[in-house]
Amino acid sequence: MINVNRKYKLGIVIAIIIIFAYLIIVPQSNTERIQIAGSTSVQPVAEALAEKFQETHPNVKINVQGGGSSVGISSVSQGITQIGTSSRALTSEEKVGLTEYVIGKEGIVIAVNNNNNVSDLSKEQVRDVFSGEIKNWKDVGGSDLEIHVITREEGSGTRSSFESLIMDGAKIRPDAVVQSSTESVKQVVKGDPGAIGFVSLAHMSSDVKALKVDGVAPSEATVANKSYEIQTPFLFVIKGEPKGVVKEFIDFTLSPEGQAIVKSQNIVPIK
Repeated sequence: MINVNRKYKLGIVIAIIIIFAYLIIVPQSNTERIQIAGSTSVQPVAEALAEKFQETHPNVKINVQGGGSSVGISSVSQGITQIGTSSRALTSEEKVGLTEYVIGKEGIVIAVNNNNNVSDLSKEQVRDVFSGEIKNWKDVGGSDLEIHVITREEGSGTRSSFESLIMDGAKIRPDAVVQSSTESVKQVVKGDPGAIGFVSLAHMSSDVKALKVDGVAPSEATVANKSYEIQTPFLFVIKGEPKGVVKEFIDFTLSPEGQAIVKSQNIVPIK
């Protein structure tokens, strides 16, 4: 049997091959192209920024793909893409040769079914629920109902950030249901009264219920003032220093106009 770590690495390789194949297949012309790949959480805001930038730069074509934060970092390190996107901080090893730009901040929401009567958990309780130390909602003030943990896949920036901010070295329970996107996590939680998962604040909706953590509700305001501590940076990552049209796009993203687009995507801007 292929172990999880090997499957994870294989997934990164396959995603990079797909991106590389796209670059070969797409016909080349005088049009300048920017290839962006990485975090599925960052993808919608990157697409919105790209769409607006291309309105005033008709000779520039920007292609935005997902694949996960680790794919974004790997692909830009190898020169396959011009910009990698990440919804987690880079490790010291990953930082070598790369330049990071924080384009916004995002909250990670602990989401439960709308029928769940629990409204607030401490960080320690969240960790114990996701590790499997707590297995029934009655142990945290809820109904006598088995807890079903929903998580993201290995390589997800949101998962990496969640593990770093909450798990404190503990492992997510091995029988957790793994989903490949925020939206799929929401759909499972929506349909399961015993479920709990983590999703990006930008993608939250009335389909599921956001829990307070240590008495603080997740919102743009509480992420901005840092009172809601479960938050992560949204990053654009460049190999070396940006030049030409890539630099223009980065400058646009960090400009007041670009930051307004970031905010319109429910991401907390940095300016």
